[in-house]
Amino acid sequence: MAMAHDVLGASKKVVIVASNAGVSEQTGWPIGFWWGELTHPYWELTEHGYEVTIASPEGGRVVGDGFSDPEDESGYSADDLISLGFKKSPATAELLEKTTAVADLAVADFDAVLFVGGQGPMYTFMDHQAVHDLLRSFYEAGKVTAVICHATCLLLTATKSDGSLLVDGLTWTGFANSEEDYADGFVGQAIQPFRIEDRAKALPNTNFIVDSMFKPHAVRDGNLITGQQQYAGRAAATLMIEALGG
Repeated sequence: MAMAHDVLGASKKVVIVASNAGVSEQTGWPIGFWWGELTHPYWELTEHGYEVTIASPEGGRVVGDGFSDPEDESGYSADDLISLGFKKSPATAELLEKTTAVADLAVADFDAVLFVGGQGPMYTFMDHQAVHDLLRSFYEAGKVTAVICHATCLLLTATKSDGSLLVDGLTWTGFANSEEDYADGFVGQAIQPFRIEDRAKALPNTNFIVDSMFKPHAVRDGNLITGQQQYAGRAAATLMIEALGG
């Protein structure tokens, strides 16, 4: 008799790429990944039997953005019980201490990749050659390639091997101007160095779309899956599972 985890697809492997810690040149704040964008997909994928590895541009320890921390004094993400459980469980918390550097990953070892957002990726993903190489390699291998929230800054410049934009001819989404307006208003200053929606809509031959502010909006076009913001993490993971055959 097959075990439950075999039926659910434990043989499939996914790597989640999260930002290393950094400092925003715009605000001067310490920045990193967004907790819920890592933990909610992790939960969804592991609940379906997938083996998940966590990686980062430089490897080693990764740190979440303060506003995304369910224990942050701001209370902004206090209702994120999945992230709270991830933090409090020694087994999962340890996964964030020794992440694999993206340059050390072998695409052949995985069935899919998910790049998660936060404030960090606008600095730590945007111009990181190894991150771009990993994205291109997964996509061109025909493997499920997911990018959510501010990690979609990658797709503004990511190219295929022939030099064309990876999103050429594709429909995709990312962090919306309406959401940037809300976030800037909440903290009383501009947070990001530029806006993804503005740059995406200026690109030729690509279809960038957004849904209502902070709705769990995710889009699949071929093997590319994109999510609008932090509330799209689970939706993107669900599309990944569907694309991988359940």
